[in-house]
Amino acid sequence: MKEIAEYTESVSDHELFSFLYDRVINNEIRTFSALMKCADPILRNPRTHPVILRVFELIKRLHWGFFAGISPATHSRLWRELVLPDKKFADAGDLKRTLSISNLYVAMLDIHGYTKFCQESRKNLSMLHTLDKTINCEIGRIALQCQAVSQRERGDEIVVVAASATDALTATLAIIDYFAKTNRVNDPQINTERSGDAVILPVFKLSAGITGGNTTSPLIITEQGNLSGFLLNTGARLQNRANELSPKESRVMITKQVQMNYLKENSADPCHLFKSDSIYFLDTGVIEFKGVFLPTCEAVFNAEDRYKERFSGELTRLLASIKENLWEQRIYVDLMDLLAQAVRVMPAFHVIPSEPIHGMQTVANISFYQLCKIGRKTYLVDEDYAYAVSLLYSFVDIMEMVPQFDRLILDYTRGIAEKYDLLLKSFEAAVDKEIEEKASLIFSGDYLKTYMAAKNGIAIYEKLKLVGRKSPALTKKKALWYSLIKMNQDKMVMTLYSGKK
Repeated sequence: MKEIAEYTESVSDHELFSFLYDRVINNEIRTFSALMKCADPILRNPRTHPVILRVFELIKRLHWGFFAGISPATHSRLWRELVLPDKKFADAGDLKRTLSISNLYVAMLDIHGYTKFCQESRKNLSMLHTLDKTINCEIGRIALQCQAVSQRERGDEIVVVAASATDALTATLAIIDYFAKTNRVNDPQINTERSGDAVILPVFKLSAGITGGNTTSPLIITEQGNLSGFLLNTGARLQNRANELSPKESRVMITKQVQMNYLKENSADPCHLFKSDSIYFLDTGVIEFKGVFLPTCEAVFNAEDRYKERFSGELTRLLASIKENLWEQRIYVDLMDLLAQAVRVMPAFHVIPSEPIHGMQTVANISFYQLCKIGRKTYLVDEDYAYAVSLLYSFVDIMEMVPQFDRLILDYTRGIAEKYDLLLKSFEAAVDKEIEEKASLIFSGDYLKTYMAAKNGIAIYEKLKLVGRKSPALTKKKALWYSLIKMNQDKMVMTLYSGKK
């Protein structure tokens, strides 16, 4: 055959396929609609239909890239969202190239310790081949069981695309189960057990970020079938944030939209994951990614991490206070309440700080709790804002010494300390000026003489100012502190930033 018009009953299926094959390989036909246009003169003959569908599979393999393996039978939900179906052939169609649909989710996963494993296995190439085969084949099999598709990116990264929040979360946790040799998903329909050579691979932990479910976050499918667009970038940023919070343990960060859609999807027809209460969603506030602000959650799936549920109320109040810029009282007090509750419910710890904190040589859960009460009193009652801020930095130092202390709380404590620290120089200068004006009221007898004589001695002078700052004779401290907060409102807006500047 040279032209489609030459087709007759005597032309074999093989010859027809070869004719169309040449046009696909030569890029004359790249889409199913182009195939239908080319083959239109012969479509009335039902004998040609199986050949058309075989050519369609060829087009998929060559031009659908990431989605080359989907079909109505294996990925019914993804098929409905991604494919423009043909009117004549129900199981064929064209892949959408620009997607702005709510029912599409992207998960980005990163394997902890991949580079170290490669370095340690450089003299044992069979181990590297086993891991490579596992990522390319076994992870695809697990994703398929969850009606999702997966693809390896840049060595240790895995991209998963699904058509529902439930599928995206299930696929992500199933992949984590496979690498960690756990069974948290515990779904009889999803096999995450290792087999064959993969059994000898070590346990790996993963960080993951899941986004989607929003029409304002488009996804582009390139001519080569690769993924591009804001949705993919957001998933990568969330994964990076999960990695920052848990560089050695598995952690899953998601957008608030994913959480809401997951709960909505399972309100009528709950999945196995939902019925077993395997996930708890911890509100983690708004995260900034290159000028974009995203409400986020952590999908808590480890049973040993469910204690976070017991400080979620305090965390929510702190996040609300930060959102409303309530720096005068609420943010500091809410942070103390959060820290106090966190140390009450988290695993026991015992550390030795580099310097004693409020006279404490060692700090454990109960002493940390006492420090929170001291911080609360220092800020609200004593109005000793300088010491209150220094306590925040002490809390940061302690938390950095405790691996099991939630990194999210550490980040918020550090960020709040830095914001309050912006005010201290101006605050102390104004208080010191009032000390000068009221020295005779603050100090008496020999103290006043010493104070006046000590102005030329910096060390003694600074110590006496510390005494002066705590005097009840200073009546303007709170008003001054609050006014500085209001004057610096634009600098006090706080969000956690993740990613490159």
